[in-house]
Amino acid sequence: MSSLDIQIDDRGIARLTLNRPERHNAFDEGLIAALAEAFTTLGTDAAVRAIILAGAGKSFCAGADLGWMQRASGWSEAENRADALRLSDMLYAIDTCPKPVIARVHGAVAGGGVGLVACADMAVAIDGAQFRLSEVRLGLTPATISPFVVAKIGAGQARRWFLTAEGFGAAEAAAMGLIHETAIDASAADAVIADWLVHLLAAAPGAVADAKQLVRDVAGRTIDDGLRAQTAAAIAYRRATTEGQEGLAAFFDKRKPGWSR
Repeated sequence: MSSLDIQIDDRGIARLTLNRPERHNAFDEGLIAALAEAFTTLGTDAAVRAIILAGAGKSFCAGADLGWMQRASGWSEAENRADALRLSDMLYAIDTCPKPVIARVHGAVAGGGVGLVACADMAVAIDGAQFRLSEVRLGLTPATISPFVVAKIGAGQARRWFLTAEGFGAAEAAAMGLIHETAIDASAADAVIADWLVHLLAAAPGAVADAKQLVRDVAGRTIDDGLRAQTAAAIAYRRATTEGQEGLAAFFDKRKPGWSR
């Protein structure tokens, strides 16, 4: 049985399901490699319009697999550094994937599982989801996931949750910006995702990818002449693209653009 199930529907919606339910979908070397490969491949597939990341069984992702952590404790510092970089590479592949990434979150979400949520563009959590950045209780730190989590929730929130390893629920995750919506049950979560997909499928796929990159390009930057010139160049480029021309033509012709589904 594969640790990652991949299904793509006729609209180009890819659904990736972490498939280690007996381990609460905890990471090991195999799952990390499978996720990195999947997001790299799907990110360059023109037929794919969006990616949903979910977990099988009772949990979304309970962080690191204990067997993997036990093996790592016997490795050299160099081996541990290489292993941590593979985890970072996987998270980076999700974070920079040109396709919109939606996390459907439930149950236990610990350590690296929080990192997965932080890398998603949109996230909905079902009531009862329990989040925890638990590393300090094991004598560790959330180092590898920290760039992605801090980018999502901010340094002020991280200074509490990284240090205390307290658990928090869906409402608190929404308040700190880790997720965007909460849902009372699985059906409600699926309805939230379905609504997001309606909007995403109405948008030009290339423009969506560029808009995602735009956020990365401008976040945290000083608004100076260089940034203003960069953003002016970005919109000038997009106006001249086939999508830009089609979108404006469709608007004035009062019809749907060719990419709309």
